[in-house]
Amino acid sequence: MDIETFRDYCLAKKATSEDFPFGPETLVLKVGGKMFALTGLDSDEFTVNLKCDPDRAVELREQYAEIQPGYHMNKKHWNTVHFEGGLDQRLLRELIDHSYELVVASLKKADREALDL
Repeated sequence: MDIETFRDYCLAKKATSEDFPFGPETLVLKVGGKMFALTGLDSDEFTVNLKCDPDRAVELREQYAEIQPGYHMNKKHWNTVHFEGGLDQRLLRELIDHSYELVVASLKKADREALDL
């Protein structure tokens, strides 16, 4: 999956927005004002930090060399995923969906309702 496909896939999700709070070289995707994906635009390799259930994060890291503890993130809750490696497109979409769903679930009920999620 390339950067444009990734961005389009994320922005197609309900109530998703993009932001550059860390500067023009770091794309952040948010839902309800909370980050669910982050990628550097100036990197040689296309990687994305995605939120993940802690137990599942460990399993994924053990199973796939392309999934590592989150770079510059809380390593318990975030993975860095190499999108240009050998991971199946279906798995990449599933990891994005999982991150998005975790963040949506963490929103206050009133915020979820306001976003119509």
